[in-house]
Amino acid sequence: MLDLLNIYKTFNPGTVNEKKALNGVELHLKEGDFVTVIGSNGAGKSTTLNAIAGVWPVDSGKILIDGTDVTGLPEHRRAAYLGRVFQDPMTGTAATMEIQENLALAKRRGQRRMVYRPGITRQEKEEFRELLSTLHLGLEDRMTAKVGLLSGGQRQALTLLMATLSKPKILLLDEHTAALDPKTAEKVLEATDRIIAENHLTAFMVTHNMKDAIAHGNRLIMMNEGRIILEVGGEEKQKLTKHDLMEKFAEVSGDSLESDQVLLS
Repeated sequence: MLDLLNIYKTFNPGTVNEKKALNGVELHLKEGDFVTVIGSNGAGKSTTLNAIAGVWPVDSGKILIDGTDVTGLPEHRRAAYLGRVFQDPMTGTAATMEIQENLALAKRRGQRRMVYRPGITRQEKEEFRELLSTLHLGLEDRMTAKVGLLSGGQRQALTLLMATLSKPKILLLDEHTAALDPKTAEKVLEATDRIIAENHLTAFMVTHNMKDAIAHGNRLIMMNEGRIILEVGGEEKQKLTKHDLMEKFAEVSGDSLESDQVLLS
């Protein structure tokens, strides 16, 4: 479903600010894989996600989505394959539009002749009401409310629905609960797990939280200095603890960790 083949990316090459962000990243996601990605700041997590999204071109290597080479496609054309939820809850929705209007835009995405169709049909309203009810946030009774009036957690949950409404080939989750309080983050992650499972989506989730990286998804990868240095999946991942993860990091990277805060800071 997703193949990253020997991906390299250097920012500000030839200057004092040169940063080798990705160093030959190789990754394959099968259909239905839910991969969590963890590592310290500057490890290459978000850089890899942005490479998939086409935020900027890679220096070398190939990116294939469902067998299609998208390496040379700009971000707006690559978006047809992707759903994305950002770290900032204010990103990904139109604040001055109603909840149902945001969902309608997401649903009509890619339908060239339908995007600008005025109004929302009764059938669409029923569909949106049912979808919103699965979040257990009461949004199904507020469909005409402006999105700007919602809390951060409500907006992030709505963005998650919008990003998955058209069943994207790949769902990109860029630390999508980092800006939320722990209780709200837990609810959004529960919704994430359910939506991914019900729609059999392939997902790539960047996180700074080791507990979340272990608890969610069927595969975990750890990055360091622009490389994937560790991958854990299946039964091994199910039995993994934070202590195990820290020890594995030390083993493969050669660095010792006193606590998870060292890893995540």
